[in-house]
Amino acid sequence: MYSVYLMLCKDGSIYTGIAVDVERRFLQHKSGKGGHYTKAKGAKKILYVEVCGTRSAALKREAEIKRLSRKEKLFLAGVDARKLP
Repeated sequence: MYSVYLMLCKDGSIYTGIAVDVERRFLQHKSGKGGHYTKAKGAKKILYVEVCGTRSAALKREAEIKRLSRKEKLFLAGVDARKLP
C-alpha cells in the first residue's frame, strides 16, 4: 500500500514524496540516501501521511499536493506555520 507524505526539511522547506513504508523512507532521507533534494536540505520530520492504496493513486495525489502552495501544504498537514522555522 502506497502513501504520500510531507516532510519538513532542516532549512524549513517541505518535501513531498511517496513510499510503501514511510518510516523506512524517512530514515533513508535522514541518512542522506533518500534523494538529491533531501540530501542537500536535510530531513527533519514527517508532517503528514496520506494512504492512497495503489502506486498510481499515490503518484496522482503527489502531483496534486506538489501544486499546492506552502501555506496550503501546511494547512493540509494541520500545522501552524508560526511554529516552524
